Amino acid sequence: MSKIKKFKSNIKRLSPYISPYKMSFIVAVLFIIIAAVINAIAPRTEGLVITQLTNDALKIFKGVTGASVNFNYIIKVLAVLACLYTAYTILTCAAGFMLTNAIQSAMRDLRGSVQNKIKRLPISYFDKNSYGDVLSRITNDIDTISNALQQSFSQVINSVLAVTLAIAMMFTINVTMAILAMLIIPLSYLVSRFIVKKSQKSFKRQQNALGKLNGKVQEMYTGFNEIKLYGKEQDSIEEFKKINDELCNNGFKAQFVSSMMMPLVSLVSYLGIAAMAFVGPVYVIRGIVTVGNFQAFIRYIWQINQPLSQMTQLSAAIQSAFAAVERVFEILDEEEESKDIENPVKLENVRGDVTFDHVKFGYAEDKILIEDLSAEIKSGQMVAIVGPTGAGKTTLINLLMRFYDPKGGAIKIDGVDTRDMNREDLRSMFAMVLQDTWLFNGTLYENIEYGRLGATKEEIIEAAKIANVHHFIKTLPDGYNMFLNEEASNISQGEKQLLTIARAIISDPSILILDEATSSVDTRLELLLQKAMKNVMKGRTSFVIAHRLSTIRSADLILVMDDGKIIEQGNHEELMAKNGFYEKLYKSQFEH
Repeated sequence: MSKIKKFKSNIKRLSPYISPYKMSFIVAVLFIIIAAVINAIAPRTEGLVITQLTNDALKIFKGVTGASVNFNYIIKVLAVLACLYTAYTILTCAAGFMLTNAIQSAMRDLRGSVQNKIKRLPISYFDKNSYGDVLSRITNDIDTISNALQQSFSQVINSVLAVTLAIAMMFTINVTMAILAMLIIPLSYLVSRFIVKKSQKSFKRQQNALGKLNGKVQEMYTGFNEIKLYGKEQDSIEEFKKINDELCNNGFKAQFVSSMMMPLVSLVSYLGIAAMAFVGPVYVIRGIVTVGNFQAFIRYIWQINQPLSQMTQLSAAIQSAFAAVERVFEILDEEEESKDIENPVKLENVRGDVTFDHVKFGYAEDKILIEDLSAEIKSGQMVAIVGPTGAGKTTLINLLMRFYDPKGGAIKIDGVDTRDMNREDLRSMFAMVLQDTWLFNGTLYENIEYGRLGATKEEIIEAAKIANVHHFIKTLPDGYNMFLNEEASNISQGEKQLLTIARAIISDPSILILDEATSSVDTRLELLLQKAMKNVMKGRTSFVIAHRLSTIRSADLILVMDDGKIIEQGNHEELMAKNGFYEKLYKSQFEH
């Protein structure tokens, strides 16, 4: 698709967000048209005053009997001008109010569409794109579009009307002078087109660099402690400087080249005025044009120059908006998660039997990670998944949750293929506690309640007790009403982990997933937590991913993975007796 077609397509796709507010746009445009007509009439009306004063002054200078300045006529014309300018101001303000309301509402809807789209995107999209860049698209890029529309929509309409009406009024004054003045427009257009062509690529690179910068800043601040710990401050500064320089260079090229438009267009207008300064007085002396009309004609040239200059000033914002529109619709065009089947199966009483039936999977078609994986997990079993880094442990959980679908084979819950279920129904069966905790800005109570909104206070306290976090909460000044800051940095990492476990408990899941859930808890709390979790796991199928093998000795079934395959399975004693891969892993941790 050519750039012009792509641009037209993107602009066309903005229309559904604008159409619900089209009446506001229509009324605003009507007000702008009336205001533009008033603005076009004003110079001719001003010219009446100049012509009257000139004629009266000449009569007085020549000594005509009874000659004087006709103040009554001048006052009437000035009163008309006052009414015109007042009406112009009111109409312009009303149009601005209606446009602002419509544009901000349209941008709210566009943000909503992007947010809804993000919820439908597969996990693979976020594996390939930084969160900072995604954030930049939903914030910076939409703000760029909003600002451009806010600044440019009324001015573009007003400029087109102003230029058209100014030309029409010039032709009513003198055809020859009007034709000469019209040369300003094509010359200005050629200058503008040349500048836009040179700067557009830089604006696209500028928006992309801004997205990269946001991603890098988010990454640096998220890992601030690690950067300090490993003494990588200078490396981080150098990486930031590189991206910052890229943004600076592209921004300079885009803004500088774009800024050349205004002085060059103004130069064209000045040349037009210089030509009129030569031709106009000759016509006035010959009596072809009155002094007032000549003054009005010069004002109309400025009325052409002013909108052209405004358009050049808006050029940077408009070009940034074009690049931003492209980036926003890139994310809206992303391929979504495969749709659920039309008549999905919904399990009413979930037992928790899980079957991996010859599962095959790879993140890329040519790189298969899991070749032929089979396992049978019975309801209520605690299943531990162990193995070296990259063995496929977390991938197995991602497949179970349908963050990805297998390339071959099937994963079944209670004998039903997970692909035959609605994703929302499937995931409602699970509770997950990850190594990387996620808590939001709110009270401890609200963070636990997030697992099941509407849970009673007694249920939340009971969940906290089971997770061994109740005692800690009671020691806090505000107890369950203590607010967590945005990064939840006002509590320790271990305490965060306990809160996420309490959240999982309150959700009362059929299947529980713990991905290194005790990694941030000290040994004392780990023992208490293991005892508590054993009670929680009763009657529930649970999957535990662990590198610390001491945490899974009591597991009913241990799946030992390596290179995407289950190479051993059994309980701790059975696997130790085999003197195989698991036994080596275990001894490597506990025998030195």
